[in-house]
Amino acid sequence: MTRSRALLVRPLAPLLAALLAACATTPSPKPSPAPRPVTPGQSSTTSAAPPPATTAEEPESAGTPTSEPWSRLRASFAMADCDSDPAVQAWAHRFTANPRRFEQRLAQSLPRLRFIQNIAEKHRVAGEFVLLPWVESRYLPVQGRGRQPAGMWQIVPATAGSLGLRVNRHFDGRMDVAAATEAVMTMLRRYQDQLQDWRLTDYAYNAGEYAVRKLVARHGAPPEQPVIPKLPVKNVTREHLIKLLAIACVIREPDRFQVRLPTLSKEQHLVAVPIEHPMSMANAAKHAGMSIDALRDYNAAFLNNRIDPNLAPTLMLPDNRVDQFVQAMRNAGASEETSVPSDPVPAGKTPSHTVRPGESLWLIAKRAGVGVKQLRRWNGLRDNRVHPGQVLRLVAPD
Repeated sequence: MTRSRALLVRPLAPLLAALLAACATTPSPKPSPAPRPVTPGQSSTTSAAPPPATTAEEPESAGTPTSEPWSRLRASFAMADCDSDPAVQAWAHRFTANPRRFEQRLAQSLPRLRFIQNIAEKHRVAGEFVLLPWVESRYLPVQGRGRQPAGMWQIVPATAGSLGLRVNRHFDGRMDVAAATEAVMTMLRRYQDQLQDWRLTDYAYNAGEYAVRKLVARHGAPPEQPVIPKLPVKNVTREHLIKLLAIACVIREPDRFQVRLPTLSKEQHLVAVPIEHPMSMANAAKHAGMSIDALRDYNAAFLNNRIDPNLAPTLMLPDNRVDQFVQAMRNAGASEETSVPSDPVPAGKTPSHTVRPGESLWLIAKRAGVGVKQLRRWNGLRDNRVHPGQVLRLVAPD
């Protein structure tokens, strides 16, 4: 079962043209001496002149909020609205029971959400599926152990293999924002082409493609009503579709649930920046002017604190960090490759996490792949309450 980077890049040097050749539009011919990555859907073809530093979007002042992606997202919805089923409304109210917390979590998810949207549009996938990671993981890069699902798409190891995502002790492609999203959207498009019903596509995502195809062969394609098909699927599969329609309902009519949808400044847009040579996570964070935790949050697929282009070709960064990172990376040069220790985490260090605003103990536990009771026991907590700035041990004490 699947509980399950078209990259946000700007034009690069010619050696990357082949990698991004599938993108759709061509960049502005305006030259720039400092090549940078391009936004999703933009061509990477180059000429003798230096590649441009423009984006595929309308220019806007740095830091200016934009209403995107909500208007575009609503326009791309393809399934039923808020009043289609009482269960959809019930789950929409549950998601927004604490409006301020909902807004905070959605704001934290927005950079990933917007990145996903661009890839979904490229694959012509219904807008509701841009919200799928909300149902699966609240857009968090959840770690998986053994056969457990992992990443914001909650992909199990077997499915990762079929999607071409590398999973080993150094790297987990299920937590690679760009690669995993590209793979999932390709899969969803294939499901829809076969099943011709976005509801069944969601069922297939949760229950498996072949299981749903067997049901359709035996019972026939479901009618438009009721909105939640009455095929004999497990409750968790039926509820998965209800939850997806419910979060889409909140995005359709936020006023109905007394919430405000967050905005995202252009400088916060996620960009996939090609990595030119290996480096430690600490050096990468220093190059970008970010904390290690913030960088790791968007690049959780690198499991041993080593950024290696042989494992993934790009690093996810906020737009306003790209120029600084690229310049610092090139200034450092390949000398970093030999300076990265084979085990960058000093022996004896205990993995820990500093609680961020809006995080709950449940979310931290799920992301770390441990139980809430274990976290409480390891940290001497009497209940599930945590506060921003609190440092939690993520492994058992010796």
